[in-house]
Amino acid sequence: MKIVVCVKQVPDAKDVRLDPTTNTLAREGVQSIMNPYDRHALEEGVRLAAELGGTVTVLSMGPPQAQEVLREAVACGADEAVLVSDRAFAGADTWATTHTLAQAIKTIGGADLVLCGKQAIDGDTAQVGPGLAERLGFPYATCVKKVLDCADGAMRLQRLMDDGYDTLEVQLPALLTVVKEINEPRLPSLKGKMKAKKLAIKTLSAADIDADPAQIGLPGSPTQVVRVFSPQARGERTIFTGSIDEQVTQLARELKQL
Repeated sequence: MKIVVCVKQVPDAKDVRLDPTTNTLAREGVQSIMNPYDRHALEEGVRLAAELGGTVTVLSMGPPQAQEVLREAVACGADEAVLVSDRAFAGADTWATTHTLAQAIKTIGGADLVLCGKQAIDGDTAQVGPGLAERLGFPYATCVKKVLDCADGAMRLQRLMDDGYDTLEVQLPALLTVVKEINEPRLPSLKGKMKAKKLAIKTLSAADIDADPAQIGLPGSPTQVVRVFSPQARGERTIFTGSIDEQVTQLARELKQL
């Protein structure tokens, strides 16, 4: 089985701040990490490859420094790594991103299974997984919490819902987006770190994947972020202190005055 895991390099959420002048994310001095949900997708890919037999190729679209998360993925068990990087991809929204990733997957020979994290912590749209499946023509399932089995060209899954989970079956090739409940990601091994250090990461440009110039980067993005800002606090706020009983008494007193 050929498994492709899509990962994204994102700013560490605990260090993210806004530039008050430009109203954009201030990335200088902010550590970049692998998107946390993608870690679970990677772990599931490595687990399935070991269980069912196959290889795991980790794929990312981003600037050259995104090689860091790809090497980390190899250290955690991925077999190969591919970076799709080109200035022409800058400013891509989810629509343009899915075109780029789909073209890259086709260029490297396709996949039997594509795994993605449920969403990225920087954009939080949860659109790339389903959009990529549509581009590839694959059936897909989102918010997968468990892979039950794989037989006769199909996978049985549990999909997390607000009130429990659904059990469903998808035919391969397919795309799954996973939630953190699916597994516990492993730490990089010493052997994996040595392999990652020596690995030559394949880099593909827009021309290499035969990307449509009208569907990549800013020109190919129907949506654009005009500005990012912190909402202003509205209304008066009261902070209650003391024990729980004392705070409840204070709250009841405040409510009676409304």
